[in-house]
Amino acid sequence: MVLRGPWGSRGGPGAALALLRAIRTRMLRQVLHRGLGTSFSRLGHFVASHPVFFASAPVLISILLGASFSRYQVEESVEHLLAPTHSLAKIERNLVDSLFPVNRSKHRLYSDLQTPGRYGRVIITSFRKANMLDQHHTDLILKLHSAVTRIQVQRPGFNYTFAHICILNNDKTCIVDDIVHVLEELKAARSSNRTNFAITYPITHLKDGREVYNGHQLGGVTVHSKDRVKSAEAIQLTYYLQAINSLNDMVAEKWESIFCDTVELFQKSNRKVKMYPFTSSSLKEDFQKTSRVSERYLITSLVLVVTLAILCCSMQDCVRSKPWLGLLGLLTVTLATLTAAGIINLTGGKYNSTFLGIPFVMLGHGLYGTFEMLSSWRKTREDQHVKERTAAVFADSMLSFSLTTAMYLVTFGIGASPFTNIEAARIFCCNSCIAIFFNYLYVLSFYGSSLVFTGYIENNYQHSIFCRKVPKPEVLQEKPAWYRFLLTARFSEDTTDSEETNTYESHLLVWFLKRYYCDWITNTYVKPFVVLFYLVYISFALMGYLQVSEGSDLSNIVATATRTIEYTTAQQKYFSNYSPVIGFYIYESIEYWNTSVQEDVLEYTKGFVRISWFESYLNYLRKLNISTGLPKKNFTDMLRNSFLKAPQFAHFSEDIIFSKKYNNEVDVVASRMFLVAKTMETKREELYDLLETLRKLSLTSKVKFIVFNPSFVYMDRYASSVGAPLQNSCISALFLLFFSAFLVADSLINVWLTLTVASVEFGVIGFMTLWKVELDCISVLCLIYGINYTIDNCAPLLSTFVLGKEFTRTKWVKNALEVHGVAILQSYLCYIVGLIPLAAVPSNLTRTLFRCLFLIALVTFFHCFAILPVILTFLPPSKKKRKEKKNPENREEIECVEMVDMDSTRVVDQITTV
Repeated sequence: MVLRGPWGSRGGPGAALALLRAIRTRMLRQVLHRGLGTSFSRLGHFVASHPVFFASAPVLISILLGASFSRYQVEESVEHLLAPTHSLAKIERNLVDSLFPVNRSKHRLYSDLQTPGRYGRVIITSFRKANMLDQHHTDLILKLHSAVTRIQVQRPGFNYTFAHICILNNDKTCIVDDIVHVLEELKAARSSNRTNFAITYPITHLKDGREVYNGHQLGGVTVHSKDRVKSAEAIQLTYYLQAINSLNDMVAEKWESIFCDTVELFQKSNRKVKMYPFTSSSLKEDFQKTSRVSERYLITSLVLVVTLAILCCSMQDCVRSKPWLGLLGLLTVTLATLTAAGIINLTGGKYNSTFLGIPFVMLGHGLYGTFEMLSSWRKTREDQHVKERTAAVFADSMLSFSLTTAMYLVTFGIGASPFTNIEAARIFCCNSCIAIFFNYLYVLSFYGSSLVFTGYIENNYQHSIFCRKVPKPEVLQEKPAWYRFLLTARFSEDTTDSEETNTYESHLLVWFLKRYYCDWITNTYVKPFVVLFYLVYISFALMGYLQVSEGSDLSNIVATATRTIEYTTAQQKYFSNYSPVIGFYIYESIEYWNTSVQEDVLEYTKGFVRISWFESYLNYLRKLNISTGLPKKNFTDMLRNSFLKAPQFAHFSEDIIFSKKYNNEVDVVASRMFLVAKTMETKREELYDLLETLRKLSLTSKVKFIVFNPSFVYMDRYASSVGAPLQNSCISALFLLFFSAFLVADSLINVWLTLTVASVEFGVIGFMTLWKVELDCISVLCLIYGINYTIDNCAPLLSTFVLGKEFTRTKWVKNALEVHGVAILQSYLCYIVGLIPLAAVPSNLTRTLFRCLFLIALVTFFHCFAILPVILTFLPPSKKKRKEKKNPENREEIECVEMVDMDSTRVVDQITTV
C-alpha cells in the first residue's frame, strides 16, 4: 500500500484503514440522520395535507376510550401495591398459616402475627400526661370498653354486635385484651381496699396464675423497683374480629367504621383525654384519601398551567402570536392522558393514588415537545407555504422528540417489566408508557394539525385570537390607540431581507435570551462563579447522598390529617420500647426432651422478651431434671399429662403441634414461641436489622426455624425491590444512549448527555435526602422520570453545540441557547407553576412527589442554563475557525492504491480527500 501526503509518514496502512472506517461511520450516521429527517419532513407534509383528519381522530379516540374511565375501579389492597411481590416473608407466612391457622391462635391475642385480619384499635392518653392507671381513667377506659362491646351493625333482619363477630374463647365468650382483665382486677382491688395488687412491666400476672404481656398495651410507663408499674401515660385496646366469609367480612368492615365513630363521639364527651382510633381499613382509606384531597389543588394547577402556556406563546405581534397553540399543547397532553386512562380501565386496571404523578410526567415531556415545534416554526421562512413550513418543523424537531420518547418508553418499559418487584411501581411505569406513547402520536397528529391551522391564520394575516383580517398600517392610523395596540403586526412587504429573520424577536423570552442572557452567561468574569457554584452543588449533593435511607414506613404514602398518621405518631411516642411481636417457629421434629436442644432454642432467642407458654414449658421440664437419656415415649406421655398437672400450661396446645403414629405415640412436628425485642427510636431500622440477623441465624443453626411478623412482608427485600426499577432504568438508558450513537450525527452528543444525566441524578438524590425525602416507591419513580426529563431538555442543546462548525465554542453555546433555550424556558415555567399547588396538598405522598419533581426541574434547569453553557466553552469538542474559501494547497490528500490481501480480496481502490 502506498500513502502520499502528510499522512504517509505516520501510521502506515493500519492508520489509513482506521481513518477510512471513521469516515465511513460518520458518513453512515449523516446519511441515516438525513434519511430520518427526510422521512419526518414527508410526514409533516402529509399531516399538513390532511389537517382535519389528524385533528379530529385523536379527539374522537380520547372521547371513546376516556368515557370508560367514569366507571373506574380502585385498588383496595395496599399490600398488593406496596409490598415486594416476590419475597421470602410471603413464603414464610404461607408456612406459618399451614402449621398454625389463625383459629389456633385465638388465646394469644396476637392473631395479627400471621395476618392483620379485621380489628379495631384505640390508644387512650391524656393531654396533661396523667396516669392512665388511676381510678378516674381506669373507670373511663372500662366505660369505653363497654361502649365498644355494645356497638351494633344493622343488617336486614338482624343486628350484629361485637359478641357475634368477635373471636371466641373455648367457653364461647369473646376474647378481649388482657389489659382489660388487668384493669378490672385493679378496679376490684381498689373497691375491696386491697393494696397488694401490683402490675409489672412488660409481663404481669393475673389472679388465675397466667402471665400476660402488656408491653404493647401500656405506654409511657414509669416503673418502681422489680419492674412494678408506677404510672402509664397511654393504654392501647385491641378488638379482633372474625372475617371467615364475605358476609362476615362486610359486617366487620362496617363495625370498624362505627367503632371509629364511637371512639370519636366518646372523646367529645370526655375532652380531658385524647383517643386515637385505628382499624384494618384505615391505611387503605387514608391512602386513597390523597386523591380526594388533591382534586381542587390539581384544578388550580391546571388553571395556572393553561394561563402561563397561553402567555408563553403570546407576543405583541397579533399575527405571529400563537396563544391558541399554548392551550392546544396542553390539550394534546390531556387527550393522551385521557386515552391512556381509558385503556387502563378497559384492560382491568385499577386506580390508586400513585397515579397522581402521571399527569406531571406527561406535562414535562408533552409541553416541551410542543414548545420545541413552535420554536422550529419561528425559524421557518414566512414566504413558504404552510405545508412546506410544517414539513420543515417536523424535520427539525421530530427526530430529537422521537429519540427522547423512545428513551421514556425504554426506561419506563423496563420499570413495567416483571423485574420490578413493587406492584405500584410496575403499574405506574406501565401506565406511563401507554400515556407517553399516545402523547407522541397526538403531538404528531393533533398538535401538528393545530400548527397547520394557525399557520394558515398567520399566512392570511389574521388575528391570532379573533381570526379577523388585520388591516394595513395606513388603515390602522385612523383607528383609536387601543385598537392599534390589539392589532399590531408587521407585514412582510414592510420588512427587508435582513429583518425577515427577526420578526419573532419581539417575543419577550427570545429577546431576553438573545439580547442579555447569552452574553452574560458566557462572560469571562461570570464563568468562575458558575464553576464555583457547581462545586458547591456537588459538595452538598455528596453530603446528602451519603445519608440516603430507604423509606418502608407506610405512613409516607397517606394523607396527613388522617387516623393513620395520628395513630402511628402516638404509637411511636408511647409504644416504641418494644418491637412488634415476632413469631419464632420451629418446623421440624426435634428432641425436645434433650436438654442440649432446649439450651439451643433458648440461646437463639437470647436477648428477647419471650411471651410464650412453650418457653415456660421448657423451663418446667428443666426443673423436673429431665435428662438427655429420657426415652422419647416418656417425654410424650409427660407432655400430654403436663397440661392437666400444670394449670399455667392450659393454653400450651396452641403453641405445639402433635402428630400421632401407628403405635399411639405422638411426635412434636412443630412448635412456636413469641418474641419481643427491646428497641430504640429507630424502630423500623432496628426491626429490619433484626429480621436479617435472625434469617442468617436460621441458615446456620442446628434447629430449623423461621421468624415472622406481618410487617416483614413490607420490609423484606424492600431496599433491593425499590431500587431495582431505578437500576434497571439506568442500565436501559445507558444501553439506548449507546445504541442511539449510530442514529445521531456525532457520538460525542451521547457522551455529554450521559455525564449530564449522572450529574443531575446525583444532585437530585443528594438534595432529596437533605430535604427529608427517603428512597421509597414514589421517589424512585420520580428519579426514573428525572433521567428522561434531563434528556428531554439537554439533548437539543448538546446536539446543536456538538454539530456546530466554523465558529468558536462560545458562539455555538450562544446559538444553542437562542435556538432551544426558549422552548426549555417555556416548558420549565409551565412545569414549575403546575407543581406549586401540589406543595399545599395535605398528603405525605404528594409532598414526596412535589419535592422530587421540583428538585428534578430545578437541577435540570440549572444544568441547561448555567453549567452546560459554561463548561462547554472550554471542554471538547473543539471548534476551529475555517476560511470560507480553501486553497488547493491546504487540502490533505490520502491516495490509496489497490491493496490485496492473501485471499486476493480488493480492499481499497480510490483516492479520498479529507
